[in-house]
Amino acid sequence: MNTSKSSEPVAVPEFQVVGPQHAQALAAFFERLRANGDESYFHPHPLTGGEAQKRAAYCGLDFYCVLMQGSAVVAYGMLRGWDEGYEVPAIGAAVDPSAQGHGYGRLLMNYLHATARERGVKRIRVTVELGNIRSVAMCRSLGYVFQDPENGRIIGFLPMNPPVGRSPEEMVR
Repeated sequence: MNTSKSSEPVAVPEFQVVGPQHAQALAAFFERLRANGDESYFHPHPLTGGEAQKRAAYCGLDFYCVLMQGSAVVAYGMLRGWDEGYEVPAIGAAVDPSAQGHGYGRLLMNYLHATARERGVKRIRVTVELGNIRSVAMCRSLGYVFQDPENGRIIGFLPMNPPVGRSPEEMVR
């Protein structure tokens, strides 16, 4: 007897570098974040369809990725600051409100850390709103060391260990 609710296979989440093919799905993801009020915690840029188009057409030194499940973006992440000349990139990550609590945030952060190592980064910077208790806790569990709070935010740094000869995909498995 089959006790599963659906016989349809569930799509396995897959990391992809943001490109033109992600514009629509990324815009829908940004809309879901806004509808949930997440832009008070996640605001590296406006969460609009126009910004999704910009990210999808982006060419530069910074890194933007999505975690896709089928045709939907379930998480979005970035390493930014190289375009502006910073040596220490800032990391940013957001998970779809309906997908939170399933480990996607940690998976995304580990993928971004592996990508940073591959690029030879010595440390990463994160800024977290004090009210975002789950993100603060996750970052601490990943090894980020935070400075004293300032203006309702805390800034943390994570030293990067050198790569061990594995790709970012292998490092998150």
